[in-house]
Amino acid sequence: MADPVTQPLKIVIINDSGEKLVGLLQDTGSKEVIILCHGFTASKEDGVMVKNCVALEKEGISAFRFDFSGNGESDGSFSFGNYMKEVEDLHAVVKHFNGANRIVSAIVGHSKGGDVVLLYASKYHDVRTVVNLSGRYDLKKGIVEKLGDSFTERIKKEGYIDVKKGKVTYRVTMEGLMDRLNIDMHEACLKIDKECRVFTVHGSADEVIPVEDAYQFSKIIRNHKLHIIEGANHCYTEHQAELASVVMDFINACLRQDKGTSG
Repeated sequence: MADPVTQPLKIVIINDSGEKLVGLLQDTGSKEVIILCHGFTASKEDGVMVKNCVALEKEGISAFRFDFSGNGESDGSFSFGNYMKEVEDLHAVVKHFNGANRIVSAIVGHSKGGDVVLLYASKYHDVRTVVNLSGRYDLKKGIVEKLGDSFTERIKKEGYIDVKKGKVTYRVTMEGLMDRLNIDMHEACLKIDKECRVFTVHGSADEVIPVEDAYQFSKIIRNHKLHIIEGANHCYTEHQAELASVVMDFINACLRQDKGTSG
């Protein structure tokens, strides 16, 4: 396969808070646009985002990857939570493309972005295809691994916890922590329309979010397909091509189905 021939076009979209959301559009000229959503402390330059955009472009489908508010090049303050704010960021992006006479035919999210696209589908019912890559089913889990033991008491005492992970440093406040703890993915997933097709992909060797979470989503989402990539870790480091291939196959099948019903 050839490398992508088009330079991505930088687009700035204003969210409902008046903040600039910065994204890159790989525009093939297709009416359909796929939107890709990054994970926690990641950005539009994350490998999963870039590789899937390239795969979509090679199939002639336009793809847009962007930074949520408080991340990457976008305006706003970073927060440990911000789940519903990121849903509203995504809504601003969907409205932008719909207003530009394009069709947002699918939303794809990795890790926290997987939760965001599912939460989006539970609140808004304007995108018929949702792809959840390694999203977390129980948001009360995985916090100790990031913040350490007795995190609630430490935040109450100090007002915040500063976390350093590699090159990334971030601050967790009680507001940010509660924002995450108050999200109920089970309840949200029950509100997703049965006409909305949801595809969950998860690596069997995910070291951040256990593969069991994918099976939980599979149990409760009505119109759901599950694909486990054997041996893949959370970021699909050794399985990027396989991930892009299974996502592309699902999106292509949905696009063909939509053209068949509308034609």
